[in-house]
Amino acid sequence: MGRRLGQHFLARKSILDRIAAAAVNKNDAEREPLVVEIGPGRGGLTEALLDRAERVIAIEVDPVLVHYLQHKFRDAVESGRLEIILADVLKADLSAWGPCAIAGNLPYYITSPILDKVFDVGPNWSRAVFLVQSEVAARIAAQPGSRDYGYLSVSTQIQAHVERLFEVPREAFKPPPKVLSEVIRLVPCESPVKSVGSFRNFASVCFRHKRKTLRNNLAVVYGTERAEVLVCTVGDPRIRAEQLTIPDLVRLYEASHV
Repeated sequence: MGRRLGQHFLARKSILDRIAAAAVNKNDAEREPLVVEIGPGRGGLTEALLDRAERVIAIEVDPVLVHYLQHKFRDAVESGRLEIILADVLKADLSAWGPCAIAGNLPYYITSPILDKVFDVGPNWSRAVFLVQSEVAARIAAQPGSRDYGYLSVSTQIQAHVERLFEVPREAFKPPPKVLSEVIRLVPCESPVKSVGSFRNFASVCFRHKRKTLRNNLAVVYGTERAEVLVCTVGDPRIRAEQLTIPDLVRLYEASHV
């Protein structure tokens, strides 16, 4: 089977096993009740997950790959341990199967929308382990003041603890990608804001133009005078969004609703 939809398939079994182990309950005496896999491709990670989980739901957008997976895992499908869903993950209801862990090799070009989709599931997921582009992993885990810190960092960390687990070499894929890859784990946490969606919209305004000051970004929505008053609640009027911690941004967000 050739390359499909621009995908690079992870083929090294030792790494697939590490990803699966990171996604499931660490108690070796118990199998993970349910794992939802995003983008199973040729089923390398699916196989590793089936070794560690009672049940796997695999969501694949490519009908050719779905047909391939149904034959490859015929026994698991017939026993009910594996369900293969033909769907675009951005349109699928990830909450449909109840509490679960989530895993997958995320397509580089839609990583951010998929993360938003996962967070929109609500409290039904226990952990998510994803293979992503290293550059994206750095942005997700970045801290204030660093070059990589931005909207993606804040929108993720307001809802989850982020762990950068390990890098994956290019030669572990078929065909090898041009970019570096990394495995991250997200564990949901209680958000300090009641409406995460509203906060994410606010944060996107703050980080809209990285070269502009926070005041200038906010002025587009709130007007110059109001924006200056808001920025003064967190520091110097010339401050930029990437200099603010998440508690700073939460305080600023709450001030914008007074």
